[in-house]
Amino acid sequence: MPSLPSSWFFTTLLLCFFLHVTFAGDPYVFYDWTVSYTSASPLGVKQKVIGINGQFPGPTLNVTTNWNVVVNVKNNLDEPLLLTWNGIQHRKNSWQDGVSGTNCPIPAGWNWTYEFQVKDQIGSFFYFPSLNFQRAAGGYGGIIINNRPVIPVPFGLPDGDITIFLSDWYTRSHKELRKDVEDGIDLGVPDGVLINGLGPYRYDENLVPNGISYRIINVEPGKTYRLRVHNVGISASLNFRIQNHNLLLVETEGSYTVQQNYTNMDIHVGQSYSFLVTMDQNASTDYYIVASPRFVNSSWAGATGVAILHYSNSQGPASGPLPSLLGEDDPSFSINQARSIRWNVSAGAARPNPQGSFKYGDITVTDVYVILNRPPELINGKWRTTLNGISYLPPPTPLKLVQQFNILGVYKIDFPNRLMNRPPKVDTSLINGTYRGFMEIIFQNNDTTVQSYHLDGYAFFVVGMDFGVWTENSRSTYNKWDGVARCTTQVFPGAWTAILVSLDNAGIWNLRAENLNSWYLGQEVYVHVVNPEKDNNENTLPDNAIFCGLLSSLQKDQSHKFQFSVGSPFCSTSIILLFMLFLALLESLFWYVEC
Repeated sequence: MPSLPSSWFFTTLLLCFFLHVTFAGDPYVFYDWTVSYTSASPLGVKQKVIGINGQFPGPTLNVTTNWNVVVNVKNNLDEPLLLTWNGIQHRKNSWQDGVSGTNCPIPAGWNWTYEFQVKDQIGSFFYFPSLNFQRAAGGYGGIIINNRPVIPVPFGLPDGDITIFLSDWYTRSHKELRKDVEDGIDLGVPDGVLINGLGPYRYDENLVPNGISYRIINVEPGKTYRLRVHNVGISASLNFRIQNHNLLLVETEGSYTVQQNYTNMDIHVGQSYSFLVTMDQNASTDYYIVASPRFVNSSWAGATGVAILHYSNSQGPASGPLPSLLGEDDPSFSINQARSIRWNVSAGAARPNPQGSFKYGDITVTDVYVILNRPPELINGKWRTTLNGISYLPPPTPLKLVQQFNILGVYKIDFPNRLMNRPPKVDTSLINGTYRGFMEIIFQNNDTTVQSYHLDGYAFFVVGMDFGVWTENSRSTYNKWDGVARCTTQVFPGAWTAILVSLDNAGIWNLRAENLNSWYLGQEVYVHVVNPEKDNNENTLPDNAIFCGLLSSLQKDQSHKFQFSVGSPFCSTSIILLFMLFLALLESLFWYVEC
């Protein structure tokens, strides 16, 4: 039989190119998750934890800049659920943020599909359940956003990529913990610290009981690994270190940093860091990986997380005392360490232009908020926490739906820019953010513990922190050149932290304490950022939106799974294959007719 003409190949190639240009867009990735309770004994006591598809911690979202992420979530818990994506900016799409101000909860037994784009972002983040103290039971997992191939990474390709979750942990259930917080009972010393959902290696027979499973991280000598380390815990700041190994800091929460070696790093609640660690030791034994609480007394001695770094040529188990923090166990060391973390202004990130091309220090500030917290106090007979004297009251109808349907009287845009001389109160008061404005926020911590604060929808610049009370003169100490851009910052007790943020992302965005006990009792506020002009680029109400509160009558019986769109790779690939098959048949037919 004669061979097909070469024109068939070239025609097919041209058609594939045409179809690629016509149908191609940013890729889609699809996940189908079931969130449910599962049994685990991380500290030797059997308890219910929250797993995803039976995994604790949950699966990792591993995507690339500008990809579209579709996650269908089935809630098999016995209470409502929302997942939030810590650090994902959801450009002009706060509908997908997964907090009480943007979404109605997914009822027990229902499913709901998140669909969002990781637009112009790279880096290391995590997700977690945002309601009802559920993060204390798990439900968290990692998010990795890789650079596009056209954007160089400011360090060599590591030999491996390892995600590590650190968490203070209690054997009491999240429901018991939240009841204690409601009743004004201090959480007390955690029962332990978990590393990737497991308890400590038995480094001390007097402190660690026998039979506890621990994490082993296997490595090859001479190789360099990227470690993405997240504090997904409840309230404890944790110091992370690896015995005899340096931690080369390269990235935090979507920003490449000036590369510096650290022997240890304080990681506060809600924070994420990337380190390069080279396996340059002689492997005479295994090595300790340690996560220990910061700024606590000796009663916390047993609450230390310990995993094992195991070289393939290791000659024996780890033994002896844990690497200590002698001379470094005080807030002054920690605040100086935090100040040393700086933005790599010459590196590109999600875009080819250098990070430092955004000269934030030259921008005029349009709004200033000095936000002061207070420890829990009784307001109207209930224990509450406040920001500027206001404890946030979540309305039954999410703020974003209230805005969409122009419902009056649910919230006020009158959050004070300083603490006012009046009794504390419970209210639904929002910050009025000027669209495309440049806001300065100073967090003043009047509590006795380190507090972390997170802003959804943005990366902000950490420009200053110090002990004492912030004053106008404190601005003279600001770093206006290479303060790192991130989404979660720590504020030390009796100290302040200042951030600058460009409000270029329209929506309603959650500003919260990441410490669960502070957040649960009301230490949050929403930033209302609206484009005064008609903005057709801001995403509209999702077709699958769940309705609740004043809009409950609009809700259908059940929310349905995501239907594959024509923009998905599944559909695009199918179209291309069908066209190629049709073309091949047509070309063959013409060829045989000519013969």
